[in-house]
Amino acid sequence: MSSAPMPAAQAPAAAPAGADPLPLAGLRVLDLSQVMAGPFCCMLLGDMGADVIKVEPPKSGDQTRKAMGFRMKGSDSPGFLALNRNKRSIELNLKSEAGRAVFYDLVRTADIVVENSRPGVSRKLGVDYETLEKINPAIVYASISGFGQSGPWSQRPGFDLIAQAMSGVMSAMGIKGQQPVKSGVSVGDLGAGLFALYGILSAVIGRQATGRGQFVDASLFEAALGLSIWEATEFWATGRSPEPMGSANRMSAPYQAFAASDGMFVLGAANQKLWTLLCQTIARPDLLEDPRFAENRDRLQNREALVEALNEVFLTDTVANWIERLLGAGIPAGPINDFAQSLSSEHVIARNMVQELVHPVEGTIRTLGFPVRLSRTPQALRRHPPLLGEHTEEILAELGHSDRLADFRAEGAFG
Repeated sequence: MSSAPMPAAQAPAAAPAGADPLPLAGLRVLDLSQVMAGPFCCMLLGDMGADVIKVEPPKSGDQTRKAMGFRMKGSDSPGFLALNRNKRSIELNLKSEAGRAVFYDLVRTADIVVENSRPGVSRKLGVDYETLEKINPAIVYASISGFGQSGPWSQRPGFDLIAQAMSGVMSAMGIKGQQPVKSGVSVGDLGAGLFALYGILSAVIGRQATGRGQFVDASLFEAALGLSIWEATEFWATGRSPEPMGSANRMSAPYQAFAASDGMFVLGAANQKLWTLLCQTIARPDLLEDPRFAENRDRLQNREALVEALNEVFLTDTVANWIERLLGAGIPAGPINDFAQSLSSEHVIARNMVQELVHPVEGTIRTLGFPVRLSRTPQALRRHPPLLGEHTEEILAELGHSDRLADFRAEGAFG
């Protein structure tokens, strides 16, 4: 891995003068979730302008605050900091009557609630959809769990690893004949957050016609399975469960990593035109005449021979030279970057995907930018990841409870 220092991150781009409000401005989200899937979903809502209030257990807060094995300056983990920008934090003891009373007042002002407890936990606390719908019929309530709210696996504890394993994802990753490999990117957790977001915004739009919210049921298992489009299709088409293929693609060849004289790179000749261009660019017109490689289906059936033939060519020159030649011919190709290389690349900096925010404890910290851009309403880093309970008094004041803070505290609302 490169040890070169990363360049200074660009400051977030300023919104154009007279820019429209962010698209979700005016929506209030109550974030009851912890760890990754729910906080990621709520962070994205906050990035688009929603007022996200993170409702946290007193003293401990979101368990991710204390998770992960390293720290920077403060006690909150980098994992927590990465998933909770553009939110406010209030400490509430939902096991107390006073804490629930404050929460119900918040529900009356809210549009969306997100939680990711095991099915049944929110009902025990009195913060389930059936209870909150009676308080605010317009509420959109999203539950993110390991396996969903129904079915024989619904009560199982669920983590990203378990979802990847049980959905089939792990069986199709890695190298054939070697130990199972999970995706290092948390496709179950992050996929569930994205699918929940999709359901939430659909429900928010739908209630414009009905005035009523609804319940959104998302799970890590179904997110991982739902993203396995190629793999499920291959199984139904062939009757065989897909096997691990390393960096290769199930539907196209050549489309994978290859070895050059000084390292590895990837290329994607994913259609017949690109295959022809590739053979011409590497001065191997004979491959075009080889019946084993005539069509994409032939190349898929003879992938090992295809890779062997191409690697013989690619081993004669460097990664940089091959990429330059391939791109010059219009063939998609690129290096296999580590994160030090990716995050310091000219393109990442130019696209503002590394940004900085100021945290009251950590000082200036880097955060990923926004992976989707809106031309009229560009997102901004409006709030640092909140300290535990940082906005408790502020939020109570908004509810008109400034004069009851001592009473709530005495009644156990905050601990």
